[in-house]
Amino acid sequence: MIQIKDISKSFDNKVDSFHALKNINLAINKGELLVLKGISGSGKSTLLSIVGGIMKPTSGFVLVDDENIVSLSDYHASTYRNTKVGFVTQSFYLFDELSVKDNISVPLVITDLSNSEVDEQLISVMNICNISHKKNQKVSTLSGGEKQRTVIARALINNPEIILCDEPTANLDYENSLKFIDIMEELKERGKTIIIATHDPIFDNLKSVNRVVHISDGTIE
Repeated sequence: MIQIKDISKSFDNKVDSFHALKNINLAINKGELLVLKGISGSGKSTLLSIVGGIMKPTSGFVLVDDENIVSLSDYHASTYRNTKVGFVTQSFYLFDELSVKDNISVPLVITDLSNSEVDEQLISVMNICNISHKKNQKVSTLSGGEKQRTVIARALINNPEIILCDEPTANLDYENSLKFIDIMEELKERGKTIIIATHDPIFDNLKSVNRVVHISDGTIE
């Protein structure tokens, strides 16, 4: 489903050029749960951003269902992100003074769904993420685990095929990290393709993980 071919990414500053990724090649199957392990600065977040259509590589290409997303225009890259990809990050990026359900429904603003269709999707993702009981509360009143479940529900609201998670348990305690894993396992059962970039040892030796890929200094080990 996802073919990463010869991907490199450099960042230039006033002094020199920094190579965040160096000739990355990786194939990820549809419905796979893949853990991308590496320390901070290893390049895993940069790779997720390229797969998610947020960032362009310096060279190489990424095929998603045989479409090269690297060559997409800004408009079509935005459409790709909004329809095929859900993002879960360690920083929640929620609107504290809005309710849970209003935060979750933000990606639907640019769609032409009816109110009943929006409500149907909201109910579905809130049930998956076990956050329905908090739907009318302001995000500012939620615990860290509840905020993370709200973020996951927002990532799922457009029913994306691909879920990209960047250090999703960094701000969670052990119990809430386990709850996150439970949600990811359910999403895998629903056929989602999931990539989790992390250095958290909680993901080691999980039966639900198909592969662990190690990345160090911008290269896959």
